[in-house]
Amino acid sequence: MIHSDASVNGRPDPLLEPGTLREDSHRPVVMYPAEPDGQAALTALRESGAVREVHDRIDDQLEELLRCRRPGEPLDAARLAAGVDEMCAGVPRRHYGAWVWYPWSGRLVHVLPAEEFRLVRTDRNRDKITRQEQRTLLRSRIGVIGLSVGNAAALTCAMEGVGGSFRLADFDRLGLSNLNRLRAGIHDLGVDKAVLCARQMYEIDPYLDIEIFPAGVTEETIEDFFGGTPDQGLDLLIEECDTPWVKFAAREYARDRRIPVLMDTNDRGLLDVERFDQDPDRPLFHGRIGSTTARDVRGLDAAGALDLMLRIVDESRLSSAMTDALGRIGRTLSSWPQLASGVTLGGALVTDTARRILLGAPVPSGRHYVDLEALIAAGQAAVAVGAAS
Repeated sequence: MIHSDASVNGRPDPLLEPGTLREDSHRPVVMYPAEPDGQAALTALRESGAVREVHDRIDDQLEELLRCRRPGEPLDAARLAAGVDEMCAGVPRRHYGAWVWYPWSGRLVHVLPAEEFRLVRTDRNRDKITRQEQRTLLRSRIGVIGLSVGNAAALTCAMEGVGGSFRLADFDRLGLSNLNRLRAGIHDLGVDKAVLCARQMYEIDPYLDIEIFPAGVTEETIEDFFGGTPDQGLDLLIEECDTPWVKFAAREYARDRRIPVLMDTNDRGLLDVERFDQDPDRPLFHGRIGSTTARDVRGLDAAGALDLMLRIVDESRLSSAMTDALGRIGRTLSSWPQLASGVTLGGALVTDTARRILLGAPVPSGRHYVDLEALIAAGQAAVAVGAAS
């Protein structure tokens, strides 16, 4: 059997011949060689010349699977071999599980079947996350708008197993100046950020379900992004974009559909939590912008957009570095200053909060700061520690 739900917003993305890789290709092809058509597809792929690298560590994965299932048993080499043979139930090792082809890198990778793969991959989460909780999280669908800061959140969610289905939206492409905070390589320059993020997530878990919106969220795409029917709807939204209309329209849609929204602003560890699922009448941005709507902000010029953003994040509580930068953007600074450490912290804050919301923990709406400069103070505190030493 060949499992290729490879598509870009519903359009088929077939198994590609060498030299025909589409630049928006972002889904791997998953083949199950224990079934005849899967074996035929795998053979054809190997003979096509499209495979640049074969990675087969299925024996190691099977041994890890056995240890995860029998954590209290002493497993010497003989017991490991016998246990693995029992799990394979007569299926040859080369046919066990799935082979995953990543067209953008040319890698062909042998992995465990989906359930076993995820059991092993998330085993070290236990019991900060129980196996039942992990299954609950994998049934969740998360939307991410804005994939610079949002890239860190999406990847951390994928690593932690927070969400099994994702919708990713960004109209921009990776530029060299993005590499100060976005985990990518120089070979990725020019790749659409939604495509890039999907590829990175699929390389963590090939069994994810990811839909991309490389034109971003617009009036034409916002309905599809949120899901046309209740069973296709988002369970949580992570909003990390700079476009005022999108920030407002996304929240209006989320509030109408009772979807919680998280936003990290990448300054002083600011995390916004808006529980529209619990309070569908809640004002947007904690009421900081009054009755302003998405329609009201559509035609804002650059100065108006900046003023609006400052009202949203509360200019009086910005870091001193960000406050100093405001008057220099467009003169001596090309854009907002951002650091990899702040973006990475934001990804952690969003993922931890998303996990607790999706598992039903009592996380209220509010604005929170995890300001590392304040928490890990310089000056007097450091001197006191040195004196004690």
